[in-house]
Amino acid sequence: QVPLVESGGGLVQAGGSLNLTCIDSGRTFNTHTMGWFRQAPGKEREFVAATGGSVTYYADSVKGRFTISRDNAKNAVLLQMNHLKSEDTAVYYCAESRSLLIGTSLLVQSDEYDYWGQGTQVTVSS
Repeated sequence: QVPLVESGGGLVQAGGSLNLTCIDSGRTFNTHTMGWFRQAPGKEREFVAATGGSVTYYADSVKGRFTISRDNAKNAVLLQMNHLKSEDTAVYYCAESRSLLIGTSLLVQSDEYDYWGQGTQVTVSS
């Protein structure tokens, strides 16, 4: 089991910003696809953003507000979240695929990811 640890969640007012960090302390992941998903109460887990190789992809709901990036030297993937809205409230999960996912149809599928973090709560107050 590759341990993924998220941090950076919290409570923020609408319009504010938060930065999430995910650290893979198990192995080097520079050739893997990394993604962020979220799950709000009573809803299914949904794709937020992913990065792998030269590809970065976002859900329409966060495009222009969220930025995913990675620091391969630190085995870290970051999610910078700006202009937060109340509908962004959810538990955010970091995910890692053992391979490089090719194609957006694969990037958005949670089943394509092999490892998951425990999640970090993000609450946006209106």
